Amino acid sequence: MKVLAAMSGGVDSAVAAARAAEAGHEVVGVHMALSKDRSQTRVGSRGCCTVEDASDARVAAERIGIPYYVWDLSDDFHDLVVEDFLSEYAAGRTPNPCVRCNERIKFASLLERAKALGFDAVCTGHYASIRAEGPGGAPSLHRSRNSAKDQSYVLAVMGPEAIGSSLFPLGDMADKQAVREEARSRRLGVSTKPDSYDICFIADGDTRGFLERSLGEAPGEIVDADGAVLGTHRGTHGYTIGQRKGLGLHQPAADGRPRYVLDVRPESRQVVVGAAELLSTSRLLARDLVVFEPLSAGRRVTAQIRAHGEAIPGRIEQLPAGEELLEVSLEQSVRGVAPGQTLVLYDGDRVLAAATLERRA
Repeated sequence: MKVLAAMSGGVDSAVAAARAAEAGHEVVGVHMALSKDRSQTRVGSRGCCTVEDASDARVAAERIGIPYYVWDLSDDFHDLVVEDFLSEYAAGRTPNPCVRCNERIKFASLLERAKALGFDAVCTGHYASIRAEGPGGAPSLHRSRNSAKDQSYVLAVMGPEAIGSSLFPLGDMADKQAVREEARSRRLGVSTKPDSYDICFIADGDTRGFLERSLGEAPGEIVDADGAVLGTHRGTHGYTIGQRKGLGLHQPAADGRPRYVLDVRPESRQVVVGAAELLSTSRLLARDLVVFEPLSAGRRVTAQIRAHGEAIPGRIEQLPAGEELLEVSLEQSVRGVAPGQTLVLYDGDRVLAAATLERRA
């Protein structure tokens, strides 16, 4: 099989490419240059797809013995990931840019180019497994053996068609240390390289600063659940539901308990705050459903709303029809459900569906 290996410059993608080549596939490595700033460099272990990463990926490809190219996808990344991130925050939502990058860049833009060039599949270093357990033996997406690094949550929005054209060679790896040891034994040059984290296009980790620089200031009020004004803010885009720190309130609550962001209302420039218990819900409403296998109302599932959050048992109450949303009830309440987050439904370790949270019921 002719395979295009996405090589980020990290240890995971290098080992994945090596495993694909060792399995007998005809592998070509490609590094996706995602930054429009050609002078961008790695800050500590933050960020990815930098100049240093492209060099590290090249060295790994040479050690594996496969061709290597750099593709400039910076325009796609800016338009489909960065601009989406900004517009979602401006609308009072809380997006996950890693989900969008996997969906729109690593498994849309990249796969489209790969297919046009005659490749059969794309290979990445994601921690997830693909098995032939879908309807009629179709490929299905499962959690990784390494539960601490599992990335099935951020991959679920890809849908079954993209999954059928993907390879995840690290799905059976027990832990990250085993991946590093394999990279060391293969002399790939990245075995001790630190993991990237946080949002890759905000290399200094200052999300609020990035949003203020990009969206500007739009002052408004911070109010309680009854509408009483408690303070002011410089822009609703600096807040997300469930946030406790950085509210800028100097007057404590009457009961002395911490306040949390309950709602973000960009249309009225209001941020609503209140007690923690007001954040809890056991009913989720979501849109943009991506289905891996047929679903039915009443089906038991487990639901996950954060990349490394707990999967909570629940039940599908309503499937989308017309203007209706997907509705899922949970056996226990969750806190901090924010519009824009990704909801993934599982049956055991198998992904059933993904959707975008609209609101809590």
